[in-house]
Amino acid sequence: MPDKVFIALQNIADAQPIIAAILGDNPAAVAHETPGMVKIDCPTRLVVRRASIEERIGRAFDLQEIHVNLISLGGNIDEDDDEFVLSWRV
Repeated sequence: MPDKVFIALQNIADAQPIIAAILGDNPAAVAHETPGMVKIDCPTRLVVRRASIEERIGRAFDLQEIHVNLISLGGNIDEDDDEFVLSWRV
């Protein structure tokens, strides 16, 4: 079983606040930036919080909006209206 989860987002201006929120909420996360994509790896578990994104963009944010910039992800998904969590279930 892999020990890291990941999320990959388009490397565009609209995704930068989402990327910043993810990195801010997941201190162990590491971003790998390429011209077209930012892949964020995190050991065990990665959390995307709606409130953290809203703080950065200054408006309400529906977590389903993340799919506009989402390229790929690795891990099992557990989501509700407030959090999008990636982890590996055993």
